Amino acid sequence: MTADARYALLRPADASRSDRVTYVELFFDLVFVFALTQLSAYLYEHQTPLGALEGTIMVTALWWAWVATTWVTNWLDPIRLPVRGAVIAIALVALVMSVSIADSFGERAWVFAAAYVVMQLGRTGFIVLATRREDREVALDFTRVLVWTAAGGALWIVGALLPLAAQLPLWAAALGIELLGTRLGFPVPRMGRVEMGRWDLSGAHIAERSALFVLIALGEGLLVTGFAFVDLEITPQAVIAMLLAFCTAAALWWIYFDHGERIGAEAMDASEAPGRLARTAYTYVHLLVIGGIVLVSVGDKEVLAHPDEQSVSAVVAVVGGPLLFLVGTCWFRRLLERRWIIPQAVGVLALIAVGCVSPLLTSLGTSAAATLVLVGVAAMETVQRISRRRRSGG
Repeated sequence: MTADARYALLRPADASRSDRVTYVELFFDLVFVFALTQLSAYLYEHQTPLGALEGTIMVTALWWAWVATTWVTNWLDPIRLPVRGAVIAIALVALVMSVSIADSFGERAWVFAAAYVVMQLGRTGFIVLATRREDREVALDFTRVLVWTAAGGALWIVGALLPLAAQLPLWAAALGIELLGTRLGFPVPRMGRVEMGRWDLSGAHIAERSALFVLIALGEGLLVTGFAFVDLEITPQAVIAMLLAFCTAAALWWIYFDHGERIGAEAMDASEAPGRLARTAYTYVHLLVIGGIVLVSVGDKEVLAHPDEQSVSAVVAVVGGPLLFLVGTCWFRRLLERRWIIPQAVGVLALIAVGCVSPLLTSLGTSAAATLVLVGVAAMETVQRISRRRRSGG
């Protein structure tokens, strides 16, 4: 084995290794089960406009930390010991970040900010070092990313040291810098910008990793709902609420995994610019999908606690969660298939209608109506798929 081969850290070109999701990546994902549980609990305890803004910042930060790591492991081979060690180290930092979520806008703001910045800078710096021998162009691209990440990191740290009135806008601006940088190609004076259109990514790996995170989010929702249920006295309303929560999770799974997950890998492989498609479909649009699932878990817990009551916050969670999820999946499929998915578009309109009539319903009734819409969307899309297959003789 040559020295170059011995120290090569990029994923190999053969499809079986380049597309594979490794066990260390799944280990990394375990931390985010806890993170999402903490986030759901925070949102449930802070069902106010301010809490919604804080929750938006938190879910965006968590998603950004996870998806950026996925991009790195798409380039680097987690089978290699240095890469595996880096992923485990990042998981440890992510755990520190996760345990501070409950008080991230209080005394532990500096812990959350420091962990987030260390994760972002450390991961980006590692890929610059790991690729400087094998692919100087990739190393230069991530050097540009590192400059933008450092700029955002400064705002995270400064915001954590200031009162909440300054913390919120600074943290929002920090996330905005990272999101904008991805959109613009991380331009740096005298260094140019990243041309994501020429990035040769593994579409199957990106699609599978994103699908696994969706599955994690769904599992987290059932976990939170299950713990809430066992703490309650068993009543007909509690049993119905639990069944509705399960049916909602099953419908969300069906809508995403029955067809859309497979389409993602195929569209990425067929794209002339997989990097650009991955940036939009998986980095941006999937944030809506994940945010919707997290909000669904908050709504399920609210219905379990107050099945016979109704409130604005309950409607926002019970209807807004599925609505956000369907908007995300509908947009996702539009990007991949270049057409609107009619059942999902109809589901969006139906959920808006449920929200309009929600003042006439209890939270349990609103949950039942929203669940019925999701089940209907899943059923309609499956019927359409089977009908197309029969017409084509497949």
